[in-house]
Formats: sequence, C-alpha cells, structure tokens
Amino acid sequence: MSRPSLTYPLNIATSLMATALRTGMGIITSPAVHQPAQLLELYEFEGCPHCRLVREVLTELDLDAQIYPCPKGGERYRAKVLEMGGKTQFPYFVDPNTSSAMYESADIIKYLFTTYGSGSVPVQWKLLELQRFGSTLASIPRMGQGISVRPSRKPEQALELYSFESSPFARPVRDVLCELELPYVLHSVGRSRGSDWVPPMFRDALSVTSEPGTRNRQRLLERAGRISIPYLVDPNTGSEMAESADIVAYLNTTYSQS
Repeated sequence: MSRPSLTYPLNIATSLMATALRTGMGIITSPAVHQPAQLLELYEFEGCPHCRLVREVLTELDLDAQIYPCPKGGERYRAKVLEMGGKTQFPYFVDPNTSSAMYESADIIKYLFTTYGSGSVPVQWKLLELQRFGSTLASIPRMGQGISVRPSRKPEQALELYSFESSPFARPVRDVLCELELPYVLHSVGRSRGSDWVPPMFRDALSVTSEPGTRNRQRLLERAGRISIPYLVDPNTGSEMAESADIVAYLNTTYSQS
C-alpha cells in the first residue's frame, strides 16, 4: 500500500470518493485527431490537483505519456524540471514532437486540445477555475496519498501502466508509482463504448464481447486476454498483472526501500 497506515479497503473507499467528486471527468475518451509520433512527457505528482486536470485531458484525448513522478522530497526528477524550466513547479509538460515545454495546467490543456484535438477547447475545460476547485475537493479524501516521496530502488527501464484517470482502482497504483518515483509510460484506456462500462467479472459471466473502440483497449485485450484496469507491465522483471491490490503489493515488494 502507498501508505502503511491506510488499509487497502479504506484506500479504495477514498479513491471512490475522489472519483465521485470529479463527476465523470477522466473516464470517457474521444481519441485525439492527431496522435503524436513521440511520447509526450509529463513531470507531475499524483496528489497535485493541477496535475490531475492534465491527466484527465490525456484520458479524454486518449493520449499516452511518459510520466516522471516528482513527489515532495523527491530527488530523481525535480532537479531536471528546475534545469529545464527554471523552477520546480508542477505540472511541467514537454512535447518532443514540437519542441514545446510549459508549466501551468491551463496552458497545457489548451495546448493538448489545439495541437492534438479538434483545435478548440471544449466548454467544460474553458471553466478552468471550476475544474480546479473540483480537483482540489477530490484531493481531500485521499489524505495525502501520492504526494510525498518514499525511498525506493530506481528501475532501469520505465514501467507501463494501462489506466484511465478516474479509475478508483488505478489511482492507488499511481499513488505508489509516484511516491516511489518510478517512471512509467501511461497508456490511456478511457471508455468510449457502452460495453466498456460493464465490469470485467460481469463481462466474463455474461459472455459480453465487444470490439474495443480505442487502440490501447485493443492492445490490452491482445496482451492480457481481457480488459481489466489497472494493468501493469514491468519490463525489468518480465512481470505483468492486473488487480490493484496485487500491483500495489508488487511495487512495494520490488521497489520500496522503506
């Protein structure tokens, strides 16, 4: 678990509350008109309400990104942000496809929609102060998860995580990845079809089959045989797994040094 004093059931309960407070943001995807050739880069930390807004847009546009976790007290990537941008402020976004780099969630969100989306910012994202307020509220139930660094062993290769921002089961996994400063490729797997809303256990029981509507859902189905979020791939150990609790335990056992 990302914090020893927080039991896993409570962790999931507070994550469900955070999802409810975001009222459907970071779940549904409408794939970007243009997909970047190179991975976008995001320096952020999970418990930051401003970073959450950017991750929600990544889900909405079905965009993948290389995540560099920068929790408070972290030393792995915070210095790099200072070197590149001149200050340790988050989120910090880099697009190697256009040589663009910027702070400020508002600027990043506008950039993503105008560069990779339809060209205009949707109405709900023009109301940014309201979104910021909602994101700040959503951070309260998490009780400091995904904010502060914990000692860890750095992996040689970045991990991979199939996730969508408001998944209550993916959030505890991202908390641990952040706290342990483990870099990972975020594969967005937002929901685009009605069948995507059916939980995996019910899909299996009812034999519900549906061709995935997005590239990453198709890739995950081909890779794992089913679509279950979150799904972790660790190229350092050859391990792959679903189930939030198992992934959290694996990350702590494999990389935590606390």
